Amino acid sequence: MKILTVLLAILLLLPAAPCAAAAEAPEAPENAVQMTRLMGNGINLGNTMEACNNGAKGGNVSSDPRFYETYWGQPVTTPEMLRAMKECGFDTVRIPVAWMTNAAHLNQGDYTISEKYMDRVEEIVNYALDAGMFVIINDHWDGGWWGMFGSDTEATRELAMEAYTGMWKQLAERFGKYDWRVILESANEELGSSLDQNSPLYCRDSIDHLLTDDERYALTNRINQAFVDTVRATGGNNADRFLLIAGYNTDIDHTANSRFRMPQDTAEGRLLVSVHYYGPWSYCGASSAKGATLWGKKKDFEEMYSTLSRMKQFTSAGYGVVIGEYGALPGSDGVMKKNAPAYHEAFLNCCDALDFTSCLWDCSGFFVRRQLKIVEEEMAAVYAGRNAASEAGRDYSEIAAAGKAALEAAVAAAPDSLVENGLNTDAESCVAWIMFSGGDWAMSYSVGDVYTPDSVTPGIVPTDVQITGPGTYTVALDFTGTEAGYANNTAFSAVGISNGELNFPGYCIMITELKINGEPVTLKGRNYTCSDDGKCTRTNLYNEWVDMKAARSGARVLFGDLTGISATLLDRGLPAMNRIKTLEVTFRYEPRK
Repeated sequence: MKILTVLLAILLLLPAAPCAAAAEAPEAPENAVQMTRLMGNGINLGNTMEACNNGAKGGNVSSDPRFYETYWGQPVTTPEMLRAMKECGFDTVRIPVAWMTNAAHLNQGDYTISEKYMDRVEEIVNYALDAGMFVIINDHWDGGWWGMFGSDTEATRELAMEAYTGMWKQLAERFGKYDWRVILESANEELGSSLDQNSPLYCRDSIDHLLTDDERYALTNRINQAFVDTVRATGGNNADRFLLIAGYNTDIDHTANSRFRMPQDTAEGRLLVSVHYYGPWSYCGASSAKGATLWGKKKDFEEMYSTLSRMKQFTSAGYGVVIGEYGALPGSDGVMKKNAPAYHEAFLNCCDALDFTSCLWDCSGFFVRRQLKIVEEEMAAVYAGRNAASEAGRDYSEIAAAGKAALEAAVAAAPDSLVENGLNTDAESCVAWIMFSGGDWAMSYSVGDVYTPDSVTPGIVPTDVQITGPGTYTVALDFTGTEAGYANNTAFSAVGISNGELNFPGYCIMITELKINGEPVTLKGRNYTCSDDGKCTRTNLYNEWVDMKAARSGARVLFGDLTGISATLLDRGLPAMNRIKTLEVTFRYEPRK
């Protein structure tokens, strides 16, 4: 009995069992590409630690961090949630965080991060590590403070970089005790076009001069380099920690652009690059399952693989590729999109074939945190058995071949078309149609320079016409059969003619009448004809992104006078625009006079 008492006393004097941060780590992979293979499939802890009220409470960083954690409707994060995510097939969790808005007073010039907020994020990190997961930590939208980088005021620009490097110095020092399974990510989607967007909370000085694309790329590259330099300078585990570099807008096409450059690094083979994939947005991002465009034809599978393949240039250069967000997101009603399991299965097969890892964007839409499971059985089956453990011991080439074979089988089984009202879409045909996105992005029809009648919100009835030569034609869209029964204004619309530049070079579209709900409307200017890709002929009805000064050089009109031409012909302020039941455009199509 005495011996047992002495042993118990000795045990009580011993230090407690080490936490996840102090536990002995497994051996790190040799390079970033191998790292992505170990990371398996990931999931985002969305709408949680990045949920912010944008200063509505006056930046009260002394309040309980759980106020923000639950501010956008998510439950408090628990160890059980992370363990259940792991059991569902997720090996990595990405934790988006609003550090400056929720945990600092940057709008007052102070970027010191609240200890309480840091503690709470670290607590969640430990939940994940204890569950056997990898962790990605970033700074996420965060109230839009990133617009400070593009301010007209030098002091604001300097504060932005000072705050950015100061933030990462604090984070690197706090998480420096953790091993290589904790990955730091330089940003979210803000590096790029958000660098000169005005934010009332942080950019009280105006942004009158927008940056050029070249300037945004250069600034993005400089910020990413500052991130790497700042983290590496803190030493210790951070000297060779795997770092995730946010791509330009985390957009694949913009990041695969030669103007985007990965940072220089003192550690070899320790950089990964992050992009997001929600293609097409009219399917993935539609606010309801009924309002989503159709997905699942052969071309949809092929375009997914083709788009993702553009990131192979990074793996070829030794960088790991992380698709930090993706998903055919459930609608606001929680209903899954038609063909969503097939979409996700195809996406994961693409990632296997291309040697990428990925993190599903989720805000309890797929993995329901209050129920600790993926509720939809078909979706749960997609992820079951696709974790890193199931691939252990398999050579990568075997995994890649299986992914490619599964994708090819899906393509072979998919239909060529999902609708019956599309006209001929071969390379020689000319079809006129109305490209359309609703003002709330809830309605969409064949947006882009390629005629894709399958890309349609269910219920829209288009009137597309075959162009056979000069003449007068009418195209239309009828929204009355959709769930809402109408389109709420327009964010983008244009009349397109597929292959018009090839078959009828120099021809012009001259609008003679435009009707909304059967009534003619007066246009705000004259339409003009142009082409973005040298194939599709287009005239914009509403396109606010056009730089008219630059557009004039490629514009043409039927009688040669460019006076009064405009890319925003539709008046979004008209009452009829808020309930577009029908949209009809009649135009002449003739050679320039």
